Amino acid sequence: MIETETENSNLQAIMGLILNGGNAKSSAFEAINAAKTSDFITVDAKLAEADKFLVDAHNAQTGMLTAEANGEHANVSLLMVHSQDHIMTAITFRDLAGEIVDLYKRLAQVGK
Repeated sequence: MIETETENSNLQAIMGLILNGGNAKSSAFEAINAAKTSDFITVDAKLAEADKFLVDAHNAQTGMLTAEANGEHANVSLLMVHSQDHIMTAITFRDLAGEIVDLYKRLAQVGK
């Protein structure tokens, strides 16, 4: 089977979602670990890094949505569903990491 340019573009976007979603989740987890040791400089850097990965993932997803809106209908594959799951989980994890970090910051202030 010969892959079309659209299929190749979709595959690149799908892999971008998986890669960037996984990286965002990892960075958010690293932020939580840094918060446990009150290393809030690393926390801020890791949360910013997670946000950058999420922006990159969002851009890949937007490209797919734009193509769909323009009539370029993609075949929904298990890989595509998996990529959407990755990005949604990463977004949720990043949001929760922010809340957990805030709690650690409060605890650090109380402990002073």
